[in-house]
Formats: sequence, C-alpha cells, structure tokens
Amino acid sequence: MAATWLKRAAKTPASNEGTARAVAAEIIAAVEAGGEAAARDYARRLDGWDGPIPVPADEVARAIAAVPAQARADIDAAIANVRRFAEAQKDSIRDFAIEVVPGVQAGQKLVPVACVGVYVPTGRYAHIASAYMGIATAKAAGVGHVVACSAPYRGGPIHPLVLYAMHRAGADTILTLGGVQAIAALAFGLFSGRRADVIVGPGNKYVAEAKRMLFGRVGIDVFAGPSEIAVIADRSADPELVAADLVGQAEHGHESPAWLIALDRALAERVLARVPGLIEALPPTAREAAGSAWRDYGEVVVCDSREEAARIADDYASEHLEVHCVDLPWWRDRLVNYGSLFLGEETTVAFGDKCSGPNHVLPTRAAARYAAGLSVHKFLKPLTWQQATREGARRLAELTARISRLEGMEAHARTADLRLARYFPGHALPLGTPVEA
Repeated sequence: MAATWLKRAAKTPASNEGTARAVAAEIIAAVEAGGEAAARDYARRLDGWDGPIPVPADEVARAIAAVPAQARADIDAAIANVRRFAEAQKDSIRDFAIEVVPGVQAGQKLVPVACVGVYVPTGRYAHIASAYMGIATAKAAGVGHVVACSAPYRGGPIHPLVLYAMHRAGADTILTLGGVQAIAALAFGLFSGRRADVIVGPGNKYVAEAKRMLFGRVGIDVFAGPSEIAVIADRSADPELVAADLVGQAEHGHESPAWLIALDRALAERVLARVPGLIEALPPTAREAAGSAWRDYGEVVVCDSREEAARIADDYASEHLEVHCVDLPWWRDRLVNYGSLFLGEETTVAFGDKCSGPNHVLPTRAAARYAAGLSVHKFLKPLTWQQATREGARRLAELTARISRLEGMEAHARTADLRLARYFPGHALPLGTPVEA
C-alpha cells in the first residue's frame, strides 16, 4: 500500500499556540482576582461593550420580536432536530440495578450536572447554530440552569438571531460577554451567581486555551482547535461537490485544515484545479478565511487502496469526515476515528453544522482517537451505588480482607474484619496475613 501527497500543509494548527496560551492565562488570572469589574473592563477594552452584561428579559423580548417569521421557523426547526436527537441519546442509557452476588445489590443512576455554561462564538459570522447545539442538548439532559454567553456583535448587542436561538433553545441566563473573559466568568460564576459545572461551545484559539486551562476546575466538552474536514473520494465522486465541501469548511477560519484523501489521481487533480475558483467566488470575508486555510493547511493525498485511505483517515482523526465512495456500508463499518461521519455525496458537513440533529461540537486535532462529540452524556453523571445485606457483606468481607492485605493496606482489611466479627462471631474464614510493616 502506498500514498502520494499532491499538496502538503505549510502549517499546523499548533503553529501559534504560544501567544494564545499567554493571553488566556493573563485574562483568567485578572478576572479571577478582579471579578465582575475585571470582566467588564475586558469587555470594554476588547469588544467595545459598555452596556449591561446580563441581558434583561425585556431586552430579549424586544430583540426576538424583530426576528422575521421565516428565520424563527427555520431556527425552531433546527432546534427541534437537535433536541430530538439528544433525547434519543438520553433514552439509549438508563438507570439500572443488578445483584452482583447474592445479597449484594449495585446500580447506576444518571444525574445531570446542576449548571452548564454555553459559549456561542461571534466574530466574522453570527453562529446561530452554536447556540442551540449546546443549550438544547444540555436541556435535553435535564440540566437545571444554563448560562449562555456571546460577544457583542460588531460593537453592538448580541446578534438578534443568536439571541433568539439562545432563548428558544432554553437558556436561563444570557450574558453579553465574549472571549477568554466569558469563559472565566462562566467558570467563576460571575454575573449569574452560578458556577458552571461544565463549559461547552466552540471558539477561537484564545477561547480554546481558556477552556483547556480551566479544565479540572470545570468540565469541558473537548480540547478544541480550528474546524477541520477530511473527504475520502474515489473515482465515482463528483469533483465539484468534493471541492465545494472542502471550501465550505475552510470558510470557518484562516487556520481550518481541509484534507482530501483520494483513491483516484485524476479526481484529486480535478479537485485541486477547482478549489481556487470556488474560493475566489466567495464574498470577501469568507474568501480571505478559506483562501488562507487552503493555502496553509490544505492537503491532498492519493491512495492506491481503500484500506490505505481508511488508515490515513483514521490517522487524521478529523472533526468532520465525508465519504464520497461506492460501498458506503464498508466505510461506515471500517472507519473509527472521526468526530462525525457523513456518508455519501448527498450528506454534506454543512447539514450537520446547522440542522441534521447530531451535535456539531466535535473533537479536533486528532482528539477523535479517544473522544466523541458533544452529547447529553457530557452533562450526565452515571453515579454508582451499592448495598449489601449481612449475608452479602460476609461474601465481600472475606475477599476484601485478603486482597487488602496482599496490597499492604491493613486499615482497609480491618473494616472488613470488624463487620465479620460483629455479624458472624466465631467465624473461621481465612482473612489473610495481617500487615506488620
């Protein structure tokens, strides 16, 4: 098996990590020390926002009243799809209890976290879909309170369509706050009085670094980097659709990788020839982002077998993975490392980004080797419990005492000894050799 690269990336998403880490560390420390006043100061200096941070209910009502009817209907339909999928995910897991051995019951109960922070990015685009991907999924999991935040849109309040999506998805508190200061505010419970147990949502490299630094003090969805796409295509693929889908994801930002894994050199060359024209035809903001992303991070590799193509795709472990090939069931069964899989030319990543149902907050930077995308599971704690009868305790105590002493943990062993002495005086069970050293 062999692979030939027709285009290699000049950079990696880690190229500019150092600066983002330093900036995030400084802002987090300042907000932790200075509280709401420090967060307001950063909002003023970085985003030009001097208005209220918590959005008043009457302001939410005024903003969403101005949303056109068609936009409302479209956002509502997308929220319904995301909620339906999330509810099905929740139904796939359950509370249970089993008898491990006679007299010993053990079980699991699913408990949602109390508070979730959802970050909705705002920059070159109004990320409407990011609002309901986080909020609706948390609510489907049964989270009691969701604090959602987004930066002022181009110097003004939160974009009205984003605000509408936040409200309709079920946000309990909405903050006009963006960037690292927003992540810090969610973690420290500023402006809402509620510390987030988990913080989710995409963002730029500064936001990603802030989440990484705060992980452990709070839960997060994934260690995120720039959005990614990989497309596997054989000679049956339509080069126009493949090129359009690569460019569609490169539009996310200047550092968004787009990778083509081709099983036919002629197809790969046609896609390479078509991409520049599609980028050039974009409006200025998207053209600049996609052009830089394709130039610096785009890759094209030609493989001589589908097994080699699958191996390379699993090595990339991309956030989004499209398959434009024959025998789609083979690919679905064979591929294992991806954030979300899109099978067939009819199924573009953009559907998943906006409205098909599965969440669009997905692992990047090869984290799909060990992690999955955002789901209700992120907000649910599968807590375990145990209860033994006295007869059950007898069975466990004998094992516990001997294993504890094999480990050298005499205090553990004695908790078992004591119960046996209380419940079964005069027993003659072998409990191991007491630890003396």
